[in-house]
Amino acid sequence: MSSVISAQDLNLTFQTNDGPVHALSDVQLEIGKGDFVSFIGPSGCGKTTFLRCVAALETPTSGTLTVNGMSPDEARRQRAYGYVFQHAGLYPWRTIGANIRLPLEIMGYAKSEMADRVQRVLKMVDLEGFEKKYPWQLSGGMQQRASIARALAFDADILLMDEPFGALDEIVRDHLNQQLLELWAKTGKTIAFVTHSIPEAVYLSTKIVVMSPRPGRITDIIESPLPKERPLDIRETPEFLSIANRVREGLRAGHSYD
Repeated sequence: MSSVISAQDLNLTFQTNDGPVHALSDVQLEIGKGDFVSFIGPSGCGKTTFLRCVAALETPTSGTLTVNGMSPDEARRQRAYGYVFQHAGLYPWRTIGANIRLPLEIMGYAKSEMADRVQRVLKMVDLEGFEKKYPWQLSGGMQQRASIARALAFDADILLMDEPFGALDEIVRDHLNQQLLELWAKTGKTIAFVTHSIPEAVYLSTKIVVMSPRPGRITDIIESPLPKERPLDIRETPEFLSIANRVREGLRAGHSYD
């Protein structure tokens, strides 16, 4: 399987008034086409920083990083990915349809195609009929689904998701986890997903990347043996609990770098 995202000896050091901050240290990672990869670790371990490097929002200090065989900056210009942030980030003065349409307007799509794409992604995230609502009229979970729809609107092959369900209650989070798996199965996209939740990482992923506290190192990469179709009650199975335990052990081992 060819790598969609490839990191070799990746390092990133921020220079601050209090001295250098080593955000990423010697990261080696290959993400294949169609993978669902979760990044898990304590706050400040470099999970989001790695996603931001992929999205050309940060520049590594050394090492190599390619996205679809290109530099992250070139991949950004080629619109290779959609980015879903921790907060929905919808403009309150624009309707849900207009929020989803925004990247398409910026990219210069024709009006008829914009309308078709908006309707298609609204259906994908189960928000049909909400196009003319405003963000404040929707629940937090619905707003986040609209944010995912916006990232899907221009049909990039890669979806970067920075803890998109972290602020939601457990019941809503479970529902959106199920919906995200269904969406991934339908679209075949490559997903890189940041989370603090061990059950969420194990439930969603084909591969789990466990990271240590700063400097951000990868302590374990776990290839999931779970089937692609995953009902929520799979979380009670011995296989699931075994993977969750390995993630927990990896997080514990990472603290030995402190």
